[in-house]
Amino acid sequence: MNGDIDTLEDLSKHYKDSVPADLREAKSFEWYLDEVYNDPRIARNAHQRVADMFDYYGTEYDEEAGIVEYLMASEDPIHDGENTFYGREVHESIHEFVNKVKSGARGLGPEKRIKLLLGPVGSGKSHFDWMVRRYFEDYTLRDEGRMYTFRWTNLTDVIRDQDPADDVVPSPMHQDPIVLLPQEQRDMVIERLNEALDAPYTIRNDQALDPASEFYMDQLLAYYDDDLQEVVSNHIEIVRLVASENKRQCIETFEPKDKKNQDETELTGDVNYSKLAVYGESDPRAFDYSGAFCNANRGLFSGEELLKLQREFLYDFLHASQEQTIKPKNNPRIDIDQVIVGRTNMPEYRDKKGDEKMEAFNDRTKRIDFPYVLEYSEESEIYRKMLRNADVPDMHIEPHTLEMAGLFGVLTRIVEPDGGNITLTQKAKAYNGEIDEGDDTDVKKLREEAESKMNIGEGMEGVSARFIGDEIAEAIMDSTHRDRNYLSPLSVFTHFEENLENHGSIPEDNLERYHRYLEMVREEYKERAIEDVRHALAYDLDEIQRQGEKYMDHVMAYIDDATVQDELTGREQDPDEKFLRSVEEKLDIPEDRKDDFRQEVSNWVSRRAREGQAFDPQDNDRLRRALERKLWEDKKHNINFSALVSANELDDDERNAWVDALVEQGYSREGAREVLEFAGAEVAKSELEG
Repeated sequence: MNGDIDTLEDLSKHYKDSVPADLREAKSFEWYLDEVYNDPRIARNAHQRVADMFDYYGTEYDEEAGIVEYLMASEDPIHDGENTFYGREVHESIHEFVNKVKSGARGLGPEKRIKLLLGPVGSGKSHFDWMVRRYFEDYTLRDEGRMYTFRWTNLTDVIRDQDPADDVVPSPMHQDPIVLLPQEQRDMVIERLNEALDAPYTIRNDQALDPASEFYMDQLLAYYDDDLQEVVSNHIEIVRLVASENKRQCIETFEPKDKKNQDETELTGDVNYSKLAVYGESDPRAFDYSGAFCNANRGLFSGEELLKLQREFLYDFLHASQEQTIKPKNNPRIDIDQVIVGRTNMPEYRDKKGDEKMEAFNDRTKRIDFPYVLEYSEESEIYRKMLRNADVPDMHIEPHTLEMAGLFGVLTRIVEPDGGNITLTQKAKAYNGEIDEGDDTDVKKLREEAESKMNIGEGMEGVSARFIGDEIAEAIMDSTHRDRNYLSPLSVFTHFEENLENHGSIPEDNLERYHRYLEMVREEYKERAIEDVRHALAYDLDEIQRQGEKYMDHVMAYIDDATVQDELTGREQDPDEKFLRSVEEKLDIPEDRKDDFRQEVSNWVSRRAREGQAFDPQDNDRLRRALERKLWEDKKHNINFSALVSANELDDDERNAWVDALVEQGYSREGAREVLEFAGAEVAKSELEG
C-alpha cells in the first residue's frame, strides 16, 4: 500500500476525494437547466454516451491494419493493463462494435439493433463485454461522463392516497430530467442545446415519462393548476446518476435459465405485490420496475448466451430494439434508452439463423464476429498477461515457450492453404508478419481464400486460449512438483499431447489433425532451438557488426556504381559480388531478386540516417539472420561437434561457455542445458554427417 495512505483516516479521505462532489447533493430543476445549457452532452442518450466513452480513454490509429485501436482495450488504463486485448482480428471486432455504437449515436439505424457478439468459446467476447461495463461505470463517475436523473418529493402533501413510505420516489427508469418537460417545451430546450453542442451527433429525446411518473405529474399539475414551475420547484430534486452493475443501475446483465423458470417479467418488470393492497391492481404505482430492461435504462443491457433463450422470450427484444419500448403485462408501453449487447456461440447462431420463425429477430441484430487471435506472437501475449496477473511460482519461462504454444493454437484455427508452395506453418508465419519483402506469399489472398471456405469466418473454430492457458498452468505446477524452476516448450508440448483428448470442447474428429499440428509445432521449435544453439556456439556481436558494415559499404557502392576501399590494401576496388552473395544466399534470395533486397536494406539504412540513428544490423531482422548464418558458416569448422554428441568428450569450460551464451539469449542455466542436449545433438549430427 502507498506509504502516504496507511490509516483509516487516510483511506477515508482518499475515498471521499474519489467520489463526485455532487453525488449525494440534491439540486433543483433550474440548476439542471443551467448545467445542461453549459454542457449539452449531459443530455446525451445511451449510444452517444457509450460512443464518447470509447474516445475518452484514448485512441490510436493503426495505419497498416486500417483500424482504430481503443486504449481501453489495447492498454486498459484504469486496471493498469490487466485486461488488455491482443490480435489484429480482435481489435478489428472492437473497432466494428464501436462503429455500430457511433452510427447509433448519429441515429443511422444501429441504435435500433442488438449488437450481437458472435464467436467461439474463449475468444474474449464475454471479457470485452465485461470491460465495456466496467469502463461505463468509471466514465459516469467522471465529469465528462456525468448524467442526472430526478426523484419525486413531498408527494403525500398533495396526493391523498399516497403511501407515506412513498413520500419520496426515485424516477423508476432513471430517466433524464429533461423528460419532465412536455414535448413542445422540451424541443425548445433541445434546439438550444444542439446550437451549442460540439459533437458529431445531435441531442434527441422524445421519450414519454414512465407510467408512475406520468401519474405523479398529472396529479401535481392538476393540484397546481397546470403550473409546471410549481410542480418541479416543490416536488422535483435532481440527483447525479452513476452506473453500477451491482446496484442494477444503468447496467444490467441477463442470462438464460431453465425454460420452466424463465419469465418475461424478468425483462420487463412485474406487479409490486406489496403495493397492491395500498394502490390497487391497475394503479401504475403498484408496478415494480425491476426488469432487466428497466434497470439497464440510460446505459447497457448485456445478454449472455442470448440465443439460448426460448423463441417466444426473444420477442421482447423485438420491441426493445426496434421500437425502443417494452410492454409489461397489464401495463402501457414504457420507453427505454440503452445499448443492447448480446453474446452467443456458433452452434446457437447456426440453429437460430436457419429458423424461419426467427427472421424478424435476426433482422434486428447486427452481428459482430469475435474470432480467435490468428497471430501467434499476439496469442503468446495473452498467456504472458495470464502469468503477469497470477501468483506464478519462481519459474523461468524459456525462450519460444509461449510463442510455440500460441503457434499451436493458431494452427488449429486457420484454414489449410490450397496446394501451392506454402505450408500451414508458413501461412501462420505470414499472418504473424514474418514475410520477406518480395515473397510470393500474399496474406490478403490467403485470408480471402480462407473466408471463401469457411461457413462464417476464419478463426471461429479451433483450440481456445483458455485451453492452452490451462495447460501452461498445469505444466508450471508439474515443473514445481518436480523441483524444476523453468518451463520449456518441450514440457508444454507434453501436456498438450496428454490432455487434448480430455478437453470437452475439442471434437473427437479433430484430434488426429490437432496431434499432427502439434508435431508441426515441435518441428518448428526444433529449428528455432537449433538456431539458438548455433548462435551460442559461434556468435560474435562485434563480428556481426563488422560484417554488417562491410556488407552495407559494398551494397552502397553497388547501387551507386562506385568503388569501395579494400580493408587490407586500402586500394579502391569494385564491390565484392562474391561476398554480397555469400550473405544473401543465407536468406535464399535468388540471383534475380538480389537487387530488390539490396535496395530494401539501402532504403532502411538511409531512413535511419535521416532519423539520426546509427547503423546496427541487429535492428534489421532479415539482415541480422543472414549475417548470423554466414558467421556460422565461417566459424563452424572450429567447433568440436563430436563433443556435443558425446558428453564424455565435452570439456566443462567449453560446455559452460556454451551455456553462458544461451543464458545471454534468455535461457535459464537449466533450460540452456536442456536445449543444448535437445538441439545440440541435432546440430552436431547434421554437421558431422555433412
